[in-house]
Amino acid sequence: MEPEYIKGRGSQINTDNKFSKLKYLNNGIDGVDEQWDLNAGTEVIYAHPKTILNKVTSPDIPSDYSMNPYQGCEHGCIYCYARNSHEYWGYSAGIDFEKKIIVKENAAKLLEAELRGKNWVPKTIMLSGNTDCYQPIERKLKITRTVLETLLNFRNPVGIITKNSLILRDIDLLKELSKLNLVHVMVSITTLNEDLRQVMEPRTATAKQRLKVINELSAAGIPVGVMVAPIIPGLTSNSMPDIIELAALNGARTAGMTLVRLNGAIAELFRDWLEKNFPDRAEKVWNQISECHGGEVNDSRFGTRMKGEGKIAESIHQLFKMSVKKYIKDQPAFAYNVKAFRRPDKNGQFNMFDL
Repeated sequence: MEPEYIKGRGSQINTDNKFSKLKYLNNGIDGVDEQWDLNAGTEVIYAHPKTILNKVTSPDIPSDYSMNPYQGCEHGCIYCYARNSHEYWGYSAGIDFEKKIIVKENAAKLLEAELRGKNWVPKTIMLSGNTDCYQPIERKLKITRTVLETLLNFRNPVGIITKNSLILRDIDLLKELSKLNLVHVMVSITTLNEDLRQVMEPRTATAKQRLKVINELSAAGIPVGVMVAPIIPGLTSNSMPDIIELAALNGARTAGMTLVRLNGAIAELFRDWLEKNFPDRAEKVWNQISECHGGEVNDSRFGTRMKGEGKIAESIHQLFKMSVKKYIKDQPAFAYNVKAFRRPDKNGQFNMFDL
């Protein structure tokens, strides 16, 4: 007995956690299914970490530090590389990742302690290096907003990547940060096909809404670009030129891209999703992804893991370069202003020369 498709979720199963001896059973005896558990509502789990900043050491990621107010993500993007990190918390990278959201309620206080430390040298902090800092639960908890308030208070630069229109709520803070060249935003757009988006990234904003985000941020003077990521050969790759063109028309100054890679549990999750949603072309898409990674769908090698290799990857990169050259044109490179940093005293006051 096949379980009913879970609408509003990207993954349809819980994969085994490689750190656990326990195994997930998705189908019970005599067709009795555990669907009731998989389709349960979102569960908020409060964590109290001692540190919040992660120093980025990967040579192919152009960032100094990252921070993640949330672990797990309600957006439910089936391809998300962050799914694997949920296993470190004792959960599955599958449906658990989408419905068990770990919240770092003290994120802003931890950040302030880091910035106030005498050894802190102002560097760009990326929101978020793992899961979306503007996922749906942020509307209620407002942790990302308090983080931005802290960064503005210290005048520390921040980069943001998101696919949620909730970022427009904080346009007042972003405008103040932008006045000092302290913020740059990348809006992720994977496809313009709404039917595909609804099953591939079910709880995200529509492409139309994301283009509106780019438009409004740009109109407010906030540097913004588009991230066409991840590109999935045979599924989303043909949308790339149109995405870049529309993003540019709405004010995007930069564009980036990555090729999909299916590391760890994501391979099993994606294969299950692909066969359930696109049975007619599942094998073709799977083989094209494999061809981009030396015959495997997973790749952890620095330098090639997000770029891919081979003829298909090369053609995608060429198309990306042509599209950027045609639509983005020549734009001055954005540079974060690390010299604006200031450190308030214990009473929240600043030296008059810092104002």
